Amino acid sequence: MKSVAIAGNPNCGKTSLFNNITGANYHVANYPGVTVEKKEAKIKHNGEEFVIVDLPGTYSLSPYSLEEKVARDYVVNEKPDVIINVLDASNLERNLYMFVQFMEMGAPVMAALNMVDVAKLRKINIDIKALGEKLNVPVIETVARENKGTKELLDEVAKFGASQKKSSPLDISYGPDIDEVLVKMETKIKDAGFMTAKYLPRWVALKYLENDEQIVSEGAETGGVHHELSAMAEKLNSHIKTTQKTTAENLIADYRYGYISSILKSVVSHEDSPLDRLYLSDRIDQVLTNKVLGPMIMLGFLYLIYEFTFWASEYPVMWLESLFGWLGGVADAGMSEGLLKSLVTSGIIDGVGGVLGFAPLILFMFFAIAFLEDSGYMARTAYMLDRVFRIFGLQGNSVVSYIVSGGIAGGCAVPGVMAARTIKGEKERLITILTAPFMPCGAKLPVYALLIKAFFPENEAGAMLGITLLSWLLALSIARILGTFFVKEPDSAFVMELPPYRMPTLKGLTIHAWERCWMYVRKAGTVILAISILLWAMMTFPQLSEKQLEVYENQRQEIAAQLDPAVVEEGSSDAEEVSAPAQEYRDLIAEVDAREAGDGLANSLAGRLGKSFEPVTQFAGFDWRTNIALIAGIAAKEVVVASLGTAYSLGEVDPEETDSLADKLVKSGWTTANAISLLVFTMLYSPCFVTVVAIRKETGSTKWAMFSLVVYTLVAFIASIAAFQILS
Repeated sequence: MKSVAIAGNPNCGKTSLFNNITGANYHVANYPGVTVEKKEAKIKHNGEEFVIVDLPGTYSLSPYSLEEKVARDYVVNEKPDVIINVLDASNLERNLYMFVQFMEMGAPVMAALNMVDVAKLRKINIDIKALGEKLNVPVIETVARENKGTKELLDEVAKFGASQKKSSPLDISYGPDIDEVLVKMETKIKDAGFMTAKYLPRWVALKYLENDEQIVSEGAETGGVHHELSAMAEKLNSHIKTTQKTTAENLIADYRYGYISSILKSVVSHEDSPLDRLYLSDRIDQVLTNKVLGPMIMLGFLYLIYEFTFWASEYPVMWLESLFGWLGGVADAGMSEGLLKSLVTSGIIDGVGGVLGFAPLILFMFFAIAFLEDSGYMARTAYMLDRVFRIFGLQGNSVVSYIVSGGIAGGCAVPGVMAARTIKGEKERLITILTAPFMPCGAKLPVYALLIKAFFPENEAGAMLGITLLSWLLALSIARILGTFFVKEPDSAFVMELPPYRMPTLKGLTIHAWERCWMYVRKAGTVILAISILLWAMMTFPQLSEKQLEVYENQRQEIAAQLDPAVVEEGSSDAEEVSAPAQEYRDLIAEVDAREAGDGLANSLAGRLGKSFEPVTQFAGFDWRTNIALIAGIAAKEVVVASLGTAYSLGEVDPEETDSLADKLVKSGWTTANAISLLVFTMLYSPCFVTVVAIRKETGSTKWAMFSLVVYTLVAFIASIAAFQILS
């Protein structure tokens, strides 16, 4: 089975090409030892089997970032049979830099020249045949977003055999100073057999001259001629700094670009354009990133996203709620009374069903966000917000962490916290890590959606926009406060590529939305199911004593004794319509059942825990049932809805009611003040347990992990008390 790795710069269409090749039927995992996502798929083409791996998008193979290290390590250690380097035809010079690095390694690389449609729009003409001849590799023309060239690319991959693998690695002249030392170092490496089992001698020498930390560190562990090579590299660097005011690494990069430029001169031509090369994306940016219009347009887009999400998901959410209500009714009617029935109806159906009921909303939210990402607008959002972040002591790279964490609703705080590692300033990185979890992540969305549906049904999109803006305001305000505890450091520069605008494809949007929604559904079926069952047990045991149960049974008998036996018999039947006296009997019995269920829940382990906090939490409008849900939410925020569903199911007046959880909250006496208090608390209190672990890992400090757990919960409680007392 032939292994194929797909590599390329960010925004070159690499993932779209991967989806075209695999049909979006792939396995998602992490690369060993790191949190970088790894996509892998097995396919058949013309009877031959391939393993396709989507490498992280990187600009080079110099391990400055985790993604670059992962990509290079995969090529070196896994030794794929073929590497497809996806090149953006509209930006060939930059894209060819990594291609040249592959060739220097002697890797079996071929080129997929993608986005040729964009290049043509920009009046860029490329002689693809000549480019292939210059690079001495196959070059296949593709338009990934339209699925053009995929078959031809796979045909070429199948033919890409041993002859290409044995071709000589690319040797570039880096100027007399470097070339002379490079030859000497290469000879020493060959003679000593230093790291040659894994790398080419010339490539190792090149990495020493570039001061590649990973290779130099590996060389130090190997021993041998390491110290001699380091001394030679240091001496050359000192000479270059003195004579040319630069470093060997920069000089090598310059010569690589010089080599690329010499190729492009003979294969690429530009037609004079009346637009003076002011491409469509640049003209759009003059409006969308305008200092005045840009922020207003961004808010408009956010509002439209939420309007679309609630509009599109309204009926699917209702259908799912009806489905789970029907399932609850079937289970209630078909199962005999007992713990198993309680577990199925209250623990599983009402617990997990409360979370899964919002799956359509999550799906459409991710669909809208994928549109912003694939169109190129999301990068502009980060660019514009950089100006705001400067006011709060942060910078543009923090925007990326916030957005990944759910800044436009629907992300996840864990990768958001990890994304902060790209921030160079220690102060800014730490503050970003500590405040990114305040964003409205996908786990908080069900809580927000539940409360919006119950208390703000007239303007759901406006309410969600308000929650998002409030989350940003609170996060940035806390960032400013946290910043006062650190020594002031100079602001670091923010550099971000703005990809060209593209029209997303329906297939691409569907794949992205489904990937993220499936993670949500899978979590509901595993983690949340397990926690729901645990919470059901905590809300069920210990049960009422025989003496307490006898009190309620006596009350039922007293009610029955005061009525005609025929009325009692009619009221106890399964008939849907009964006489007025029989219905009155049913209502009286239901009241007793409700008191028994409520006392049973209050007597349980979870009930006792919730009640122990109630004397304090009542000032924020939280009763003991809400306390149970919020404590459970520390494990996973989605569980807040599941816990409320279970708590209100176990204690509801009519066990056969199929009202949605939102209706149950309204009927139980919740007010707008209760809802807003819970919204504020959910925004601010402790991140979920997995995020706390990520904070511990990224900061290397238990102190900051506990800070996020304890201090933020205290801040959330104070803010909730203020909100509830003011609104009450």
